[in-house]
Amino acid sequence: MNDVLRRGRLKVYLGAAPGVGKTYRMLDEARRRAARGADVVVGFAECHGRPLTEAMLDGLEVVPRAQCAYRGGYFEEMDLGAVLVRRPEVAVVDEFAHSNVPGGGRNAKRWQDIDELLAAGIDVVTAVNVQHLASLKDVVEKITGVPQHETLPDDVVRRAQQIELIDMPPEGLRRRMAHGNIYTPEKIDAALANYFRPGNLTALRQLALLWVADRVDEALHAYRAEHAIGGGWETRERVVVALTGGPEGDTLIRRAARIADRSAGGDLLAVHVARSDGLAAGVSHASLARQRRLVEDLGGSYHSVVGDGVATALVEFARTENATQLVLGTSRRGRLERFLTGPGTGETVTELSGDIDVHRVTHERAGRGTLLPSRRRTLSTGRLIAGPVAGLVLPVLLTVFLAQVRGTVNLTSEALLFLLAVVGVACIGGVTSAVIASVTASLLLNYWFIPPIGQFTLDDPNALLALGVFTVVAATVAAVVDRSLRLSRRSARATAEAETMSSLAGSIVRGGQTIPALLERTRETFGTDSAELVDEPPDHEVGGGVTIVPAGPGAFLVLRGRTLSSSERRVLAAFAAHVGSAVERAQLAEAAAEIEPVKAADRLRTALLRAVGHDLRTPLAAGWAAVTSLRGRDVEFSDEDRDELLATADESMAKLSRLLENLLDLSRLEAGVLPLNLRATSLEEVLPMALADVPDVDLRDVESIPPVLVDPPLLERVIANLAGNAARHTPPGRRVLVTASALGGRVELRVVDRGPGLPTTGRERLFEPFQRLGDTDNTTGLGLGLALARGLTEAMNGTLTPEDTPGGGLTMVVSLPLAEGASQPDPSLVVTPDRTP
Repeated sequence: MNDVLRRGRLKVYLGAAPGVGKTYRMLDEARRRAARGADVVVGFAECHGRPLTEAMLDGLEVVPRAQCAYRGGYFEEMDLGAVLVRRPEVAVVDEFAHSNVPGGGRNAKRWQDIDELLAAGIDVVTAVNVQHLASLKDVVEKITGVPQHETLPDDVVRRAQQIELIDMPPEGLRRRMAHGNIYTPEKIDAALANYFRPGNLTALRQLALLWVADRVDEALHAYRAEHAIGGGWETRERVVVALTGGPEGDTLIRRAARIADRSAGGDLLAVHVARSDGLAAGVSHASLARQRRLVEDLGGSYHSVVGDGVATALVEFARTENATQLVLGTSRRGRLERFLTGPGTGETVTELSGDIDVHRVTHERAGRGTLLPSRRRTLSTGRLIAGPVAGLVLPVLLTVFLAQVRGTVNLTSEALLFLLAVVGVACIGGVTSAVIASVTASLLLNYWFIPPIGQFTLDDPNALLALGVFTVVAATVAAVVDRSLRLSRRSARATAEAETMSSLAGSIVRGGQTIPALLERTRETFGTDSAELVDEPPDHEVGGGVTIVPAGPGAFLVLRGRTLSSSERRVLAAFAAHVGSAVERAQLAEAAAEIEPVKAADRLRTALLRAVGHDLRTPLAAGWAAVTSLRGRDVEFSDEDRDELLATADESMAKLSRLLENLLDLSRLEAGVLPLNLRATSLEEVLPMALADVPDVDLRDVESIPPVLVDPPLLERVIANLAGNAARHTPPGRRVLVTASALGGRVELRVVDRGPGLPTTGRERLFEPFQRLGDTDNTTGLGLGLALARGLTEAMNGTLTPEDTPGGGLTMVVSLPLAEGASQPDPSLVVTPDRTP
């Protein structure tokens, strides 16, 4: 039962580039396992005609491949069902990132086939190149210029129990290529000059090494966590630099970067600890943002953690990241402050660091103060007045009340009531009021309620203790209240500023009515009567509740209603910067919107003039020459010559008429005034006329196609244009294939050629007017065929898309809606049409 439930183990041979020997090593692994008695089969191995690799299959059991039909061709794929039925201990499956032939199996990707084998308890050995990893697809394309069409998720590879890098120096790989050990002779020169250039191979090799190194780091972290290993393992230098947001940060970052650069492969990590209680005195977020950019420019990474204790959070982060060195700045506190407040963050980190080296870096701010913000009053004027008054009046009122009920309440309860009064006064008026209340309450309690009543017994130790307790409690409560008020206001203000700045950024990203939204948000945030954007500042209104800040070149933000404080003006400057950015963006968008139609019209006019200058003149000149010759009286033409000249004139005028008709139709399409007469039409009604002028057309699978809702003449022209274009690109001896299929309420008509095809990146340009991409003959045609074909197709609620022809070439797919009431074929009976010419 355990064997059934056990999931198979996956081993991946990761190649830095094609030809490094992944398949050879994979088959060698299979032979070694088989020699040790394991039940090994080869589910799929792609040898690419390499004799040495094919020789490795000798003695191994190979599962026959499945034959899959797709669009007229037959392809070989791994027979997943046969491997599952055979149920070996180990299956060798090559080409981990391969895409299966559509309809050839139950999975679209081979990695999904392999996952089924693993789920069945079968160990799998496979291979893949680094360029097929999804996270590196764009990087590889940028380096090599070759797009990767087959990729697989990185996580699928990372889940493997073993990943072995197959590497080879660029020079060695190029020698293998030159000796014919990778590609056939006719492909060697092109490969060496393009994909297999030394620079490309070096970059791919580095990508592979870095990717595998990250995988090793993950495995090391997992092992350390699993075995609760807290100490650092100095496998490579990892330098953590602590940032406070102060001006010394740049110095610390550069020093830490130099330390990391001393060893190959050293990592730089910058960390800022945000206090969870919200106390962030001296932190400049603008400085942190600038320092973050500096860290990233130096190749490091920036991190932010939250912790109650800065020192503890720093050490925990360093241990988690397996850091070897920790860089801190020396304290900005002076000697007296350090003496009064005890050891600082640097001393505590050094004590807690253990085997992590700590660097204390001096800087120009060392010992010059903590750069604390100026203290601001946290209590309102009313509370500052009410607090001392309550400190005097409330104990007196409480004394009067307790004197009336003397005898019903004991001394302990009386003392607690006075203490409660002191706490209440501390909550109202802060420290000063609390001290007044504590002195007043302790004296009244001593005189009226502590025997001998009516006398002060200040020489009694108990009386002095009561007074001290009242004072300490009052001062403590007052300090807590003061601290809470500070934190509350700071938190509320920081939250409001963060939310506001976030909404400002969101408004700019979303676009739309950006500037009015920003102005309204600014007015609401600062509680003013109005906020407006002006070109010139109103000098006559400066002061008196009017605030003016610059918002970019030639723009000013004006707020009216109340006078803003200096801190509010600082935040307002950030708002003004956002408003200025929005103004600049709106101006650029407006300018671009005005220019784009002019540019488009100019491009169209230039292309039209260039095309008309040649393509309309050619048939016009031929027809004119024929007519002029016929009208001449100095030459006697035979009947044969006369007929030939008349035929030339007729053909030229017909060609000229077709060109003009295409131009007019395209202009009607762009103007949206092309008349349509949509009706149910069978393809057999349209195809004969559309293909009449195209030689050697192979027409298949159109008899059973239900009617489509189209305009017959327009569909005829679409098919004629597509077939004529395909005929121009089809090599001699091959035929254009036209085939159709119906499924899901639509009919797909395919026009297939076996020409050179086009890269994916340039296909949309096919449908631009006056384009002749890939044409070998530019002497005829305005390049309107495909542009007109797509326009006419979309006018009939259809689509026209290009796709690759298996084996080479380009296929144009025309998708059209079925006519209402047309019977649709049973999807289970639909067979993918043969598209091989």
